[in-house]
Amino acid sequence: MTPLRPLLTPAPPPRSASEVARQAVMLAGAGAAILLQVADHRVGAGVAAHSRFTEDPIARLRHTLQYICVAVLPEARFAREAVLAHVHRAHGPVRGVDGQGRAYSAFDPDAQLWVAATLYWAGEQVRRRVWGSLPAVDAERMYREHVALATSLGVPAEHWPRDRAAFTAYWDAHIAGLDVTEDARTIAADLFSGQGLPVPLRAVLPAARLLTAGLLPARVRAGLGWAWDGRASRREARVWAAVVPVYRRLPAAVQGSVARWILHTLRD
Repeated sequence: MTPLRPLLTPAPPPRSASEVARQAVMLAGAGAAILLQVADHRVGAGVAAHSRFTEDPIARLRHTLQYICVAVLPEARFAREAVLAHVHRAHGPVRGVDGQGRAYSAFDPDAQLWVAATLYWAGEQVRRRVWGSLPAVDAERMYREHVALATSLGVPAEHWPRDRAAFTAYWDAHIAGLDVTEDARTIAADLFSGQGLPVPLRAVLPAARLLTAGLLPARVRAGLGWAWDGRASRREARVWAAVVPVYRRLPAAVQGSVARWILHTLRD
């Protein structure tokens, strides 16, 4: 019989990409990652024209989490080929021309790099809010471990910025060049409409939207037409102040519950 005390012992802070990926609290960054992705006009056009995620948003979330898990979790490697093959097939038809006559393709390596970058960036924003800054050497090692998010999509490893400083430069330049289109604004509205969600999950959408808005860079938030002021910032801070102490005291079994669910889906 497993002793009760170890099950109730709070888990230590994550110190690797795989440990971060096992954290249920990373779901708090999912909305920000999606909206940052579609803020790139190529991704936004592809999602608007070829995705129907509002019909089954839980399935869309599950597929994204499955991708992250097979990219960075050793225990999910058994499903890596199957998941990546599914991603490749799903991306095949995603190509065309957006409303401004600009071509897009799901196999555009620059767009794929941006998608991978948003997954790392959003996760890192949540990790820092929950556990704070890492020593520089640990932060660099964890950053390099996230290269698998890009290479699993087919992005050459050398295209992943070489270190955190290079990533920051890449990130700031890309944010400055984003063209937040009507496609992105429609997707943002659909994402938080509650369509396709069970009633209990709809109840948490206002809090999820608040946290998502707080995570987004100001330029993207403004491009989406989302208002943000000191009152909203204080509300967001209060939510994190309430959530963080509770989450950090949860046992590893609870913190890792979402990852275990995803692993279960991969075995089905």
